[in-house]
Amino acid sequence: MDFGYSPRVQQLRRQLTDFMEDYVLPHNLQWHREVARGRYPLELIDDLKALAKWDGLWNLFLPALAEDEPGTRLSNLEYAPLAEIMGRLPWASEVFNCSAPDTGNMELLHLFANDMQRERWLKPLLEGEIRSCFAMSEPDVASSDATNIQTSIRRDGGEYVINGRKWFITGAAHPNCRVAIVLGVSDPNGEAEPHARHSMIMVPMDTPGLDVVRNIPIMQHHSPEGHCELVFRDCRVPVDHLLGEEGQGFAMAQARLGPGRIHHCMRTIGQCEVALELMRERALERRTFGKYLSEHANVADWIANCRLEIDQARLLVLQAAWQIDQHGAKSARTAVSAIKVVAARLQTRVVDRAIQVFGAMGLTPDTPLSYLWTWGRAMRFLDGPDEVHLRVVARNEFKQAKEQRGSTSHYFTLEQDLRSDPSA
Repeated sequence: MDFGYSPRVQQLRRQLTDFMEDYVLPHNLQWHREVARGRYPLELIDDLKALAKWDGLWNLFLPALAEDEPGTRLSNLEYAPLAEIMGRLPWASEVFNCSAPDTGNMELLHLFANDMQRERWLKPLLEGEIRSCFAMSEPDVASSDATNIQTSIRRDGGEYVINGRKWFITGAAHPNCRVAIVLGVSDPNGEAEPHARHSMIMVPMDTPGLDVVRNIPIMQHHSPEGHCELVFRDCRVPVDHLLGEEGQGFAMAQARLGPGRIHHCMRTIGQCEVALELMRERALERRTFGKYLSEHANVADWIANCRLEIDQARLLVLQAAWQIDQHGAKSARTAVSAIKVVAARLQTRVVDRAIQVFGAMGLTPDTPLSYLWTWGRAMRFLDGPDEVHLRVVARNEFKQAKEQRGSTSHYFTLEQDLRSDPSA
């Protein structure tokens, strides 16, 4: 494994950093002001999108782009340091058409869309003309086990009828969100095995019977693009809106979540770097009990531990990205689960220390820390809770133990064995 940045990636890192400093960060205050007034800053975002596309910083996340599709074809390993830079400012990824859940949805459409779906949704998503959402989690069941999902997708002649309730659907409140990819049960009688009962279907957001009930705050933070509750009541779409084939939904969801999970982790590294930078500066400026905070041993230890932990997590991200590139998302499942747990825990830990250094100010919107902590805590649920990912890692360990059973016997030196050795 070679995690050194190639000359191409080094150039893109410089280019992206300059773009963030010259165009994106200077508009951060404007973005927040418009959001505070209840308006999504579409005009600002669209202007920045046009600049990013012109600058060649577009669709950086998708290695499988066709020659006639807009974007920069990068491997997951090449994309990781760029996602880290974009992640430093939570709303920046949209500028480069690299924000969730669109990235995962575009990957799904690349793999499974029919010609109509490609023309109607994939093409405008790749161009950044529309946004999308992915409707999987439900309030009435434990969605960490997707076989629990109850939303029904029933064939009725030339249409599918969708009924059910979804929640924490990211992006559904975005003014440009045009379509939801809905995961539901298409085998209501349970005739198929549990992982072959689900299907995915494309549901335009203006379809009669689809209602965006509310935008749910997370830890009292209200996202302008939404983490929404959706209700489907006899919502009808044509049969050609089915993504892939009936019964493939569970497998398709797993294919989507692999790269999507690691993209979150890449952005987390950038957000942790921001928290550490803020903490370092605060420690050099603030005095307590006759000393700067940086002169207090516990604060210095916090900062040192943050550096160690961020660098360790970055290496795990790069390793998981390398495994996806070399062996595919399915083979990299354990590595992705590992970094998903590590990154979420890292973000809350690093940001918590930064909040402590800032004092009460760290709890307010005057710094980005309270939001970054909230998002880190949410990451311990989104794309699967910690416990599910830990189980994946543990299962892999036990699998290896069974394959290598007995190989540790030579590490034991029992006293009775020493006594029975004639050469002793």
